[in-house]
Parts: sequence; structure tokens; C-alpha cells
Amino acid sequence: MGYSRWILVAGLGLFALPARADLAEVKASGTLRVLAVKVSPDDEFFAVPVESQPGFDREVIEGFATLHRLRMEPVVVGSWDALIPSLQQGKGDVIVGRFTATDARSKVIAFTAQTFPTRNVVLTRKPHRAVASLAELREEKVGTIRGTSMAEAVAAAGVPKANVVDTVPPGGLPGALRSGQATAVVLGLESAIVAQRDDPEIQIGLFLGQPGSLAYGVRKEDTALLEALNAYIENLRRTPSWNRLVLKYFGDRSLDILKKARE
Repeated sequence: MGYSRWILVAGLGLFALPARADLAEVKASGTLRVLAVKVSPDDEFFAVPVESQPGFDREVIEGFATLHRLRMEPVVVGSWDALIPSLQQGKGDVIVGRFTATDARSKVIAFTAQTFPTRNVVLTRKPHRAVASLAELREEKVGTIRGTSMAEAVAAAGVPKANVVDTVPPGGLPGALRSGQATAVVLGLESAIVAQRDDPEIQIGLFLGQPGSLAYGVRKEDTALLEALNAYIENLRRTPSWNRLVLKYFGDRSLDILKKARE
């Protein structure tokens, strides 16, 4: 296996069937079932299927699975708002892939330690103005994806419902700017970095809310799995391997942009 895959053994929470309630049961089964939304084969976090690179989270999770001698099995879910119900129904053991830890979600499931820093940011595309205030955002036709933390941020910002376009498919927000379906979109900073890298006409504007965390989700009762995942993630974050992964998937400017977003 490659070096980066070896260092990232990312764990996924095991919840699901009563016979697989926690880490011991998952190890007995030999398979870690990972719930993720299919964004694209070249998604920077969790590619399904893998055509070139597996993605940041997929490398981490595969590293965790390898460490525990498990086979990582992706379980594709059709939408972001179906992830938690699928976890609770036992269709998978852990939620992975640009999944934001929010207060609302934390009432229902448990989150691991931070796997990647995030923050919501408003994007526009030249020659349209860069959005610099909430008042300006409320005047825009704002694209978002139903059931995501970005949609929650748009609602919290007070954007009138008549100005919200929430029918954009996963991965489609930058395209909505190019097509004119939306004049502004709200993305997690990790996605915004990639969008601007791929399209220099995209502008990063107003940050929304406080800095947050991407993390993995498990059922609250799966405490052993959560503990094992946390130990792995926290150790990885202390090594140069985490920085190497960030640079690999998000480019040379990514570490500086992430630092600025935390200020």
C-alpha cells in the first residue's frame, strides 16, 4: 500500500444492526461500513468510485480500517439529509466525507475529533460583486443544497426564502454560479478553496458564522468505536502526515487560507 494510505487509517463508526453495536462487533464482522454522499469520482474528500485519487477522508478512513484489520466498505447515500437516518437504521457504521459537526446533529449522533477545519463562506463569480455583508447577501439569489449545514447557514443569515435556490445537486454549487442559476452560493471553506483553484473567476467573500469542524459521525452508544477513531485522528493531526494530505488535495495556498478562516 502507498505511504499516505498507510498513515491514514481512518475509522468509521459502527452502528447499525443490533448485532454490530460497537467496535468489537465491527472487528468480528471484519468490515467497516462507511456512509457517504456520492459527489463525484474526483471528490477531494471521498471519491466514489475512485478514478484517480481516493480523497482526503477516504485515505484517513482506509488508514484506520487497515490499522484495525478491517475492510472498508463504502455505502453510498443519495442525499446529505439521509446520512443520519441511514446511520440510525443500521445501514452503515460511520458517516464520512466533508460532514460538518453542528449543534443540531450533535443532539442525535456523536462526532469524532476534528478531521478538517471548516467555515461557511459566500462565493460569487466575476463580474458579479463579491459579497461583503449580510445585507448584500440577502439581496442575492443564493444557491444551496437542501439538508446541509450550508443550507442552515443561509437560513440563519436571514436570506428571504424567495431568494433561496435549494435544488442544486451535491457538488453543483460552483456550476450554479457559472450557469446563472444563482448569483451567490454558500460553501464550506474546504470546497471554496477547490472551487477558486479550478475557476479563478470565483471570489471568496463574507465568512458566515464561527469556525467549525468537519468530523466523522457515529451513533451515541458506540463509545468504543468513537474512542478508537478519536485516538487515531488526534494522533494523525499531530504528525506531518495531516499537512501533507491537506496540500495533496487542496493545494499550496490551502494551509494559509485555513489559518485565516480560523481568525
